[in-house]
This record gives sequence, structure tokens and C-alpha cells, in this order.
Amino acid sequence: MACTAIVGINWGDEGKGRMVDLLTGEYDIVVRFQGGGNAGHTVINDYGKFALHLLPSGVFRKGVMNILGNGVAMDPQNLMTEIRDLEAKGVAVTPENLMISDRASLLLPWHRMLDELEENRLKDKKYGSTKQGIAPFYSDKYQKKTILAGELFHPESLKTHLRDLMEWKNLILQGVYGAEPVTEEDLDRWLEECCRPIMPYIGDTREYLKKAQQDGKNILFEAQLGSLRDLDYGIYPYTTSSNTLASYAPVGSGMPGARIDRVIGVVKAYSTCVGEGPFVCEMFGDEAEALRKAGNEYGAKTGRPRRVGPLDIVATRYGVEVQAATEIALTKLDVLSGMKEIPVCVRYSLDGEELEKFPFPSVLGACKPVIETVKGWNADISGVRKWEDLPREARDYVEMIEKGIGCRIAWVSVGAEREAIIRR
Repeated sequence: MACTAIVGINWGDEGKGRMVDLLTGEYDIVVRFQGGGNAGHTVINDYGKFALHLLPSGVFRKGVMNILGNGVAMDPQNLMTEIRDLEAKGVAVTPENLMISDRASLLLPWHRMLDELEENRLKDKKYGSTKQGIAPFYSDKYQKKTILAGELFHPESLKTHLRDLMEWKNLILQGVYGAEPVTEEDLDRWLEECCRPIMPYIGDTREYLKKAQQDGKNILFEAQLGSLRDLDYGIYPYTTSSNTLASYAPVGSGMPGARIDRVIGVVKAYSTCVGEGPFVCEMFGDEAEALRKAGNEYGAKTGRPRRVGPLDIVATRYGVEVQAATEIALTKLDVLSGMKEIPVCVRYSLDGEELEKFPFPSVLGACKPVIETVKGWNADISGVRKWEDLPREARDYVEMIEKGIGCRIAWVSVGAEREAIIRR
């Protein structure tokens, strides 16, 4: 049995979905172990182009079981919308290939309301939320004020539990924000329209994964976002509200005793960032806009233009370390084709001192990038499938990154399609 995690090394949006979609042919099970519908994994394959938000990216492979683990912010409304969108394009999503942990907490109707109300209150000090209710959800989860997916099968106790939570939450909605309260009719409608359709998918994923482990099945853990958005090790407070690291995969999946054999870290050939917070290597003006357009850098969930910059060696090396990455997949190398010189952020400058170590979040805003350039290449590499067929300058660029971050680059992506990949 193999246990592999695919994780983001930077701020998210690195191309994890395309790597999961590529590699699931070698695995029996794909597990999402944290996060919710607040980010997207873009996948392009024979079925078309998709932006998945909750569904694991293995859903396109026949014979692969996809699991939403107990660490996921389980949003019934978003999930059913996503399932129906895929089914309309010929992708079957049934209890035969999707399973939801009965211990996954459900994102409740007021979580989105609270997310938007709080961002509006913060105004220019906002955290950059996608307003999908993720921060209020995880806050409630750790206050033990959510309901578990398995409670849907116990309607009498569920209604009492929901009513108690509603009374408590309405005190906050009305008293703190002056908003309209949630009613019992709202909850009944949510249960009927959003929760009832997901019930056939709910089961004991811990038992399922335990048996899979005993049977020697290969399991792939899929993370959302990246190292720098991790709640504990990211650029706090501009992080997500869950742990995006491979080390959390066993807990958030339902296999708390699992040992991860491989950690495949995904890194983009340049830097991108959606949302607020310090982004030391950020580019501006025409140069940034040209890179943004070349890479089609717009958020899969929000459509927001991503902030862009050169590859950041300091942040990437840190991401490799906290993820304990064993190998790297470098994506979107083709986007840099045609640049005479490629900038790279090799160090940070802070108060006259140059830093190679990623600093504490509080001082990131004062850091400046130290930029060096490497020679680019003027050739279309999107059709290249062998390492030795890449231009010498492209290979030099990859090897420079590899040396700087201290981790082997095993894959180089030269396009968004499933097979547009070079295996080293």
C-alpha cells in the first residue's frame, strides 16, 4: 500500500488539481482532508475544463473512490451544485465513487452570512475571505457548535441540536451585526433541499479506509491551498482556517494512524496569490498584467485577478520544509516562454539585512525582494514531453529552482492538459 499526499507549497493555486488528475491512474482512493468550497482546483481532461471546489480531483477516473474526510468543511449546497454540474457534462458522481465521512461537520446556513458580515465590518482591514463561510465554520467546529453529517440519520435529535445552535447564533447575528435572524423554516428548507440529497453518500470512512489499508490499496491525499495559507505555519492572520499540511492528512481523512510515504509538493514556475496579506515578490504594472494574462491567472472560485510575481525561492524553500516534501511538481513552465530574462526572488531585504530564511509574519510587510535574473528561452515548449528536448535555458531554470529549494523536481508541467507533463 502507498500513501501519498499532494500539497501546495506556496499560497495555493499552484496546480494541485491537474497533478491529482494526472496521478490518480496509479491510486485506488483520493481523499480531501481539509478545507471547503473556498478555493478551486482546475482540471482539464477528456471531459472538458472543470473548477472543482469540494469534490476530490480523482472523480474523473473510473474505479477510483473519492472521499471527503472528517476535516473538510462539508457544504451540502455547494457539493450538490458541483455534482450536478459534472453530471451535466457526462461525469457520473454516485455513492460508488464518492463517500462523505459521517464525522464531517456541516457548513450551516448562517456561516456564509457571518463571513460576509464580518468582512464588511473589517472594511479595509479585511482578511480577503472568499465569503464561503469557512472561518465561521471552523470557529464553530472548535467550539463544538456544528452538526456532523451522520446526524442527518437521526432526525429527532438533529432538530433539537439545530434549534439550540440557531438560538445561539441568532444572538450573534442580531446582537453583534444587526442582521436578520435565521428561522426554523429556513433550517427545514436547508435540510430538505441541501442535506437530504447528500445522505446516500454519507458513511463510515474510517472503517472504509481501514479496510482499504488492510487490502493494500493505494491512497492519495489531496490538499487545498498551500503552505503559506496554513493556519499554524502560514502568513497569519491572512491564512485559511484549516491545516493545509501533509502532516494533517491522516487526521483529516479518517486514517489517524496512517504513515505518508511520499509528499508531492506543487510549485508554479512563477508566484501567484489570491487574497489579502503580504506578498513580498509581487509585481505591478504592465509587466504584471502581461504575466497574469499569459498564465490566465484568475481565481477558480472567485474569478478575482491573482496577484503575480517572480518565483520566490525564500517562500518556496520554507513551504518545502513545512510540508516535508519528498519531490516537487513544477507547473506552468510554458507560460514563461518568450521572456528574454526571467526574474527570480532569491532573498529578502529587511532593514538593510538580506534574509534567506522565511521571516515571522509580522515583518513580511516590510520585506523587499532581492531579484536576480536568468536567461529565458524563445521557443514554444508546450509540446515537449522529454526533459532533454527542453531548451537548455529552460532546463537551467528548473535546475536553479531545484538547487534553491533543496528538493528534487520530478515533474515539469508545460500545459494544463492531463498529459502535458515531463517526467524527469
